[in-house]
Amino acid sequence: MIEGTVSSLSMLCMVVSAIVSFALPVVLFLMFKKRFDADGKAFWTGAAVFILFALVLERFLHQAVLGSAAGERIQNNIWLYALYGGLAAGIFEETGRFLAMRHVLKKEWANDGNALMYGAGHGGAEAAILLGLTMISNLALSVMINTGSLESVLKTVPAEALDQAQTQLRDLVETQPTDFLLGIVERLLAVTFHLALSVLVWFAATRKGGIWLFPLAIFLHALMDAAAVIVSKYASIPVTEGVIALIALVTVFLAMAVWKRYSER
Repeated sequence: MIEGTVSSLSMLCMVVSAIVSFALPVVLFLMFKKRFDADGKAFWTGAAVFILFALVLERFLHQAVLGSAAGERIQNNIWLYALYGGLAAGIFEETGRFLAMRHVLKKEWANDGNALMYGAGHGGAEAAILLGLTMISNLALSVMINTGSLESVLKTVPAEALDQAQTQLRDLVETQPTDFLLGIVERLLAVTFHLALSVLVWFAATRKGGIWLFPLAIFLHALMDAAAVIVSKYASIPVTEGVIALIALVTVFLAMAVWKRYSER
């Protein structure tokens, strides 16, 4: 039995987060189109590669590894779990980014603005899927909780999964309204990070002598994801967001230096 209801303010914050998550990639698309006359192909390629490499191929790896005997040990050790997850994300996403820029976008190499357009597609798709769809799901559950229609649904949940489902729903009721807005901050930082990584990998793929930027992007991506997992385990949300912001900022400065070195603009 779920006690209490989800406040109207919480639901409003969910709506705001969902709107921002879907609006962000649109705004970036229009901005880079106007500023660099970048190609829409780069945007959609970035979105497609994120879905394929992060949500499909990487998930197959997780099912194989975490479902194995070694998987239990990894999941029971926060440091191993963070290292594994960070490396998996870095290798899959940056490899997908590199292959797409090297081959799919070869005809778009003349416009370095396509690096940013690709990042807008990659980071924008992540924001829309991870934050936007989650907020929509939370809204649907909130309506069901508030109208009392969720109890009939819970009766269909298998007994072994019922406790977990009830805990998640209870968390939804007890979460402070403003906490639903934190996802906006996190996604803004993530999109900024993906824009910077896209610049690094773009010049790795399109410039002779720039290949060293590819493993650098993998390292930075792995560092970001691993640090987020470890810091969130031992520190508060503001501290975690601060660490994420710091890594993103360092990556942005590196991307700016690389752009200045390699771009003809």
